[in-house]
This record gives sequence, C-alpha cells and structure tokens, in this order.
Amino acid sequence: MFGSKKTSELATDSSPAPDRTGAIQTEVPLDTLEKGRWERLWPVIACGAGLFSDGYLNNVIGSVNTILEKIYPDDYTGSTASQNVPSIAFAGTVVGQLVFGYFSDHYSRKWSLMATTIILIIFAALASGSYGAGGSVSGLLAALTAYRFFLGIGIGGEYPAGSVACAESSGELKRGTRNRWFILFTNVQIDFGFVVAAFVPLVLVWIFSENHLRAVWRIALGLGVVPPLSLLWLRIKLKEPEEFQRETMKNTKFPWALIIKFYWWRLTIVSLIWFIYDFSAYAFSIYSSSILANILGESAPLWKSFGWNTVINLFYIPGCILGAFVSDWFGPRRTLALGVFAQGIIGFIMAGCYAQLATPAHVAGFVVVFGIFLSLGELGPGDNIGLVASKTCATCVRGQYYAIAAAVGKIGAFVGSWVFPVIQAQAPTATRSGQDPFFVSSSLCLLSAALAIFLLPQIGQDTITEEDVKFRAYLVANGYDTSKMGTKEHQARVGAGSAKDFAAESG
Repeated sequence: MFGSKKTSELATDSSPAPDRTGAIQTEVPLDTLEKGRWERLWPVIACGAGLFSDGYLNNVIGSVNTILEKIYPDDYTGSTASQNVPSIAFAGTVVGQLVFGYFSDHYSRKWSLMATTIILIIFAALASGSYGAGGSVSGLLAALTAYRFFLGIGIGGEYPAGSVACAESSGELKRGTRNRWFILFTNVQIDFGFVVAAFVPLVLVWIFSENHLRAVWRIALGLGVVPPLSLLWLRIKLKEPEEFQRETMKNTKFPWALIIKFYWWRLTIVSLIWFIYDFSAYAFSIYSSSILANILGESAPLWKSFGWNTVINLFYIPGCILGAFVSDWFGPRRTLALGVFAQGIIGFIMAGCYAQLATPAHVAGFVVVFGIFLSLGELGPGDNIGLVASKTCATCVRGQYYAIAAAVGKIGAFVGSWVFPVIQAQAPTATRSGQDPFFVSSSLCLLSAALAIFLLPQIGQDTITEEDVKFRAYLVANGYDTSKMGTKEHQARVGAGSAKDFAAESG
C-alpha cells in the first residue's frame, strides 16, 4: 500500500506520453468542452442539492425535541434519550462520510450518491413511523434513535459523494462564477433546509393544534422523504464528473505514504476550522427553539416559539447567498476569515447584552442580533469551508480528504450538541446560562479566523485543475506511475485521440 517507488509502479507502459507533470498532453480544459449551459449546470444541481436533506433532517429534530419534551415529560425530559435523539444522527453522519468518502474515490461518485439517496428515503420514512413494542415509550425512543443513526449515514454520504462531485462539475462552468454555483447548491441548500425545517413544524402546529403533537412530529420527520425522492431521477441520469474520469486512481494503487506527506498539514487546518464551525452552528440550530421557549416562558404557546425560531433561521439565507458571490469576488480564504471574525465580534456583543435581550419584551431584539450572528457564520465558514475542503486537494483523493474534514466537522457538531446543555446546566445563573455558549462560540470564531487567514492556501477559479497538475508532478517526482490514472473509458478515449494525432502528423 505504501510502496510508492516499486518498479511495478514506474511509468513503463505505452499509454499517451505525459508531460513533465504527468498530465496527459491531449486533455482539453474543462470549460471548453462542447456542452450547453444546462448540460454543464444540471450535474452541479443534482450532486449538491441533496444537502437540503442534511439541513432539513438535522434541524427539524430541534423542533421534534421540543415536542417530545412536552408529550413525554417524564420519559423523555432529563433522560439519555433527550440527548441521543437530537445528536445521534451526527454519529451516523461521521460513519457515512468516512465510508462513502472511500467508496466515492475507489469506485464511483455516481453510485455512492445513489446509495445515499436510497438510505435517506428509507430511514426518513422509518423514523416518522417509530414505534415501541406494546406501545412502550422507551421502545419508541430507542427505535427513533436507531433510525436517526442510520439516517445520519445517508446524510454523511452526501458530503464526499455529492459535494465533491458538485465541485468537480463546477469546473466546467464559466470562470468567475464557479464558487457561487458550488455554494448555491451545497451550503445554500443546507440553510434552505434549516428554514423549511423550522417552518414546517410551525405550520403543522397551526393545522393540528397542541392537542395533537404526536401527528406533528411524525409528519415533520416523514416529510424528510421528499427531498431525496425528488432528486432520484436526476441522479439516475448522472455521469461521472469529467475531472473524476481523468484523475481517479480506482484502477491503480493509492500511494498513501505520498498522499499523507503531501496533504496532512493542510487537511488538519481545514478539519479544525470545520470542527469549530459545526460545533456552534449545529448546536445553536438544534437548541434555538428551546432557548426561545426559555425566553418566552412556559406559558407561551408552542407556535410562538416555533414562529420566532423560523425568523431566526431566515437570517441564514441572506448570509449564505451574499457569501456565494463574495467568495467569487474576494476568494474563499478571505471571505471565510472575514465572516467568522465578524461573527465572533457579534457573538461577544450578544453575550454582553444577553441580560437585556433575553426577555419576552425584547425577544425581537434577541432574534435580530442572534440572526446576524448566524448570518455572518454562513457568509464565512458556512459557505466556504466545504469549498475549501473540495478545492485544496487532488481529484484522486478528494472524496476521502473531504470526508475526513467533514467528519471532523460533524464530530464538532456532535460535541456541541452535548456540550451546550452542559454549559447551560453548569452556569450559576439563568443569564449566564444564555451567555456562556456565546462566549465559548465567539472565542472559537476568532481562532478560526486566524487559522484561515494565516494557514489556508489561496484558492482561485482554476484551483482544482491546478491542484491536480501539482499533485501529478509530485507523484512523478517520487517515482509513481501516473499513466494508469483515470477510468479505463477515459484512457481509451485519450489513447484513440493520441493515435489520430500521430497518424495526422505522419501523413
């Protein structure tokens, strides 16, 4: 596995001659391929839009958590289930990211996506129908926890399979717009899922009233079937991204020693920034409805808490949409650092003013300041950390590189969803219970900004292609045979093209 300089791996076959970087000379730039605008764009949509399921299914559990506390105050509130139900999907997500990261590099981007789509459909349906033997509440909660874990595996698979394929497909789009299209169909989809996940329980409570909350939480979870089902046909029609066809190592050995030596430091920085972002973003999204319920008081109707929660989640949208364009204008590294630094400053202001804001009379002020805090997080790391992860490594290992970074991020989300209640419970006063999470999160935001501006590489419009060239050159310099990279179909096309060129020159 690690023997990158064995004789059997040296370039000795009769494939088309690579140049000094190991790149095949007959390749053409991705954005000059003979394809129409829609033909270039729809793979980006089909690959990335599945992350709507991540936003919806992860965020809706926050409202479901609040509902379960009301329905089962004795069996659920204060039990391990109250922590497992909202957070267990993160554990499944980590497993899914690592497993499908491997499969997407070693086998197929397309079929990894298909597998995750089917998993999402099956377990979203099962979660909505969770039932305990003999009507047991503990059995119901155990079933819901188990289904949420497997649902998380499907969500996790969307990252290395969907986002990576989306990034590779965006290379065929017009220069100067590639970052925004990637962001619009990855992070914007997650944030749109957040908003819908906050709004759906509100509408369902209006429809069914607080006397039928069992129907509300089951339907809210069951609607999670719709997003992956709507993408199934598009994904069936997908082809492997052109960049993957050119650069995959699926038909040769992965030189892991060389890969680790080349990317370990960069991957560590990307993973740490993602950990910090998810630590705050997902924890706040899950517990925002509970925070609001505490501010509004126990006598406030549930729909009011859900309504303000929807308003909070709407603040994600301007941040993530603006960030998509800013990323093209200023680059992902600067945009990430600027956004997360500003988020940290607002967080400290939020903590300092919490005593005045966290009252029923000033709930609108709380929502606005909290919303700005979340919006800046989306403009910065929310939009750009996935972009950074997908463009700072070579195509042949992008699925696994991205999967590790995203998995570390989801570990951060899992830790945050467990730590935030502990921070609040250990606070000496009710005011400190609300302040302390913002102090912790804001401090980490400033650390994240420093990591991004000082340690991340600059990322341009052609970084994916340039990174592939640099990595091939590195492999060749260390004696690795790059002539076997690419799918067999692609190697055959390149070989046929080289033969025609040779014949034309000879003639």
